[in-house]
Amino acid sequence: MADPAQRLPAVQTGDVVLCHPRATDQLRWPWASVSKQVLAILIMQQVDAGEIALDTPADRYLPALKGAPAPTIRQLLQHRAGLRNPNDSPVDKNGNPSFYSDGATGLEWCVAGRSAPGGDWRYNNCDSIVLGAMLQRVSGTPLPALFAARIAAPLALDGTAYAGQPATALPALAGPLPPGYETSLERYGAAGGLIGTGADLLAIDRALLAGRLLSPGARDAMWAGDAKLGYMALAQWVFDAPIKGCPKPVRIVERRGAIGRYQVRNIILPDRDRIIILFTAREKQEFGEVWQGKGLAHDLLSAAACA
Repeated sequence: MADPAQRLPAVQTGDVVLCHPRATDQLRWPWASVSKQVLAILIMQQVDAGEIALDTPADRYLPALKGAPAPTIRQLLQHRAGLRNPNDSPVDKNGNPSFYSDGATGLEWCVAGRSAPGGDWRYNNCDSIVLGAMLQRVSGTPLPALFAARIAAPLALDGTAYAGQPATALPALAGPLPPGYETSLERYGAAGGLIGTGADLLAIDRALLAGRLLSPGARDAMWAGDAKLGYMALAQWVFDAPIKGCPKPVRIVERRGAIGRYQVRNIILPDRDRIIILFTAREKQEFGEVWQGKGLAHDLLSAAACA
């Protein structure tokens, strides 16, 4: 759904309901931290191939992490790696973390001065940036090309790419990006750099449900929410929640993202074969928390899964 706050006629396109003056599932949107969900798929493909193991210290695959206790791949995916946090970087002239604009950035910044891994999770984009670098080293392929080869090409996606990549064949964006926004997205990289269409995100979700991207075992591991960590799974949250109109709690796979004025929600209901995708350019749009039993996201899930 694009711009859910606007009371406009809806256009139904498969699993996606669009409410927007130019309603189409081919509009390109910043995917923000839904990029982490895509990264997790690429990681789990390497697990399927036997190239990496979730509970192996990541310095085995990325020498930049040597010299201090290294987090495991699982801890990186769960934001428990002890890395420096870009949000703590010096502020730029606009009062934002300079990691994303004109300051020091990238892998070297992320791995310097880190603390011991483990404990509770702390949301941190450096975890994904480090995982992206690790994937590149293990596969011998840059992350944008790896996405193109292992996800975009098999699913015939032509509307999604990482910021900074050639996009001549991609449909128009949902409104002009603010000045400097794409440069910022490039610095987010594996943590938030994808720009794409609702149709492409739906195709990825559908392929996951159909077993086209991962083995059942790898997908189950990726979707194993840990109650001790607030039901964090691997780069997404997976939990059961009561939904109005449903006779029993519904299993929910949720990934959300926000960068600047853009927000996105990608919600998969595996047991009900339903997918709800929400995009908006309204920075202050409130989606609510599904588990609280109220709010926009909950109400949409109730209509989609329980009516």
